[in-house]
Parts: sequence; C-alpha cells; structure tokens
Amino acid sequence: MTITLNPEQEQAVRAAIRSGQVASVEELIDRAIAGLRRQRKAEAPASGRQIAEQGLGLFGSPEDAALLDEVVSLAYAERSRPSRREPAL
Repeated sequence: MTITLNPEQEQAVRAAIRSGQVASVEELIDRAIAGLRRQRKAEAPASGRQIAEQGLGLFGSPEDAALLDEVVSLAYAERSRPSRREPAL
C-alpha cells in the first residue's frame, strides 16, 4: 500500500521520530491503528449488556437522555407557572 502525506503530515511524522515519540513510520502507523481499535472497542456496546446496564436508562445515547432531561425541565417550568385562565364564576 502506498500512502501519500501532505507536507504538514510528513513534517509531523518526522518531528515525532526526531523527538523519540516513535522509532519509525511503521511504529507510528502501528500506534495509530491500535488507537483506532481501542476507540472502536470503547464505542461499541458491550455484547450481551442491556442499555440500562450501560447507564443510559431507556435511551441509546447520552444525547437522547440529555434531550429528554431538557424536555422534562421545560415541562416542570411550564407546570409551575401561574395559570393565565380567568377564574370561573
């Protein structure tokens, strides 16, 4: 496989090798791939675990749960407002 880097990427690779962060281009690529694998593993739901066991309640993502929290907060705020209706006679 041939990989073409732009000048900024090539400079970053050379700087990482010069500073001793990695010993070679191959090591840098190995570390990058390992990082991708760790990220994919961290993002994947654990097999056999229910959503509730993941700490997300009934929702599949923290964003969904945050949205519901916002809706509930607005509903409570609206509920505590005084009524605008005229008193019935």
